Amino acid sequence: MAVSESFKDYVLDQLELFGSVTIKKMFGGAGIYHDGLIFGLLADDVLYFKVDDSNRSDYEQAEMEPYRPSFVNKPMSMPYYEVPADIIEDNKRLVDWARKALLASNNKPSKLPKSKKSSK
Repeated sequence: MAVSESFKDYVLDQLELFGSVTIKKMFGGAGIYHDGLIFGLLADDVLYFKVDDSNRSDYEQAEMEPYRPSFVNKPMSMPYYEVPADIIEDNKRLVDWARKALLASNNKPSKLPKSKKSSK
């Protein structure tokens, strides 16, 4: 799940128009943050952005796959999808996708109402 310094630098350069972006190592890969909020991942020199119902269709239309961590013993996917190469290469489009990913990071899943305990 290693990430090369050259790929990190490339992603940071491509996201320059997005503003304050930092990359922090985590679990052998790296998290991508904007003003302290994680919105992306780097793993094996692949860029993944956070998805929810508001932007998932962009990734599915591009036939991209969700991030599946290799360090977990059982198969699972996370709410991050691979960003298409043509989007990464176009920094203006990448910033647009990054904004949508940041919004997905800000969207909190609605909490289910707590069940009422019957008192006897």
